[in-house]
Amino acid sequence: MPPEESGGRVIFKLETYRRITLIKAIVTGCAGRMGRRIAAMIDETEGIELFGGTDMVDGPFIGRDLGEVAGLARKDIPIVDELDKIIDGCDVIIDFSEPGASLQHFIQAAEAKKAIVIGTTGFGEERWKTFEAMAKSSRAVIAPNMSVGVNVLFRLAREAARILCDDYDVEILEMHHKAKEDSPSGTAVRLSQIVADALGRDLSLVGNYGRYGQTGPRPPKEIGIMTLRGGDVVGDHTLIFAGQGERLELTHKAGSRDNFAKGAVRAAKWVMNQPNGLYDMQDVLGLK
Repeated sequence: MPPEESGGRVIFKLETYRRITLIKAIVTGCAGRMGRRIAAMIDETEGIELFGGTDMVDGPFIGRDLGEVAGLARKDIPIVDELDKIIDGCDVIIDFSEPGASLQHFIQAAEAKKAIVIGTTGFGEERWKTFEAMAKSSRAVIAPNMSVGVNVLFRLAREAARILCDDYDVEILEMHHKAKEDSPSGTAVRLSQIVADALGRDLSLVGNYGRYGQTGPRPPKEIGIMTLRGGDVVGDHTLIFAGQGERLELTHKAGSRDNFAKGAVRAAKWVMNQPNGLYDMQDVLGLK
């Protein structure tokens, strides 16, 4: 730093510089509806920046600029078709794709010692076994819903079930857009698991995913999980505790995908400071 002269004396001014380290993020499935919103949310969030994006092999967006595809200014970041091509330079991967691809991205992230946030739903038991088997060598947040509001709903569901116990019938109703492929939604499944655990029930024995015809009286410990599909509904979930003379309903309605995108970016920043392990949004939000 150049000195300054003052009254014949030479004075050196000392200044403090703060080094700002940006987390470099890759968005898989970046050309999809969620991918674009996540990319946009990263662009407006301090402490994290877009590093790369992937989309389907031979898709129409390969080679195009990630910023322009996401509705942002040009970023000079070409979209690629394989995570391996860009993973070395990133810090964290945010993945909202489909179960098979998400599992592969999880494995690639673990091998490259990168953090990953996964918001994909519809994982079967075998895929969860892989996640759990690799937990010690992975740093991952895996959650069926990244919305802060939904995760507060999860916490309220647990508390309500513990208080109301077996005196109330439990029903869960969810609705999503007509293009959603898995049913029921991952959020509805997680809600049912939380309530079943709180009530000491085995969901595989008491879960009912549809009623038709002469079904007879409702078993007292049954947990109903009902699915609606139509239009462009982003995601509605209602948990019902129906008792004698009263009914308690806990509802969350998503008006846009930005809630999920914000939660995913928040999780990406949070997981960078965690040791290896599997986490969910309850960990990220301190709700456990």
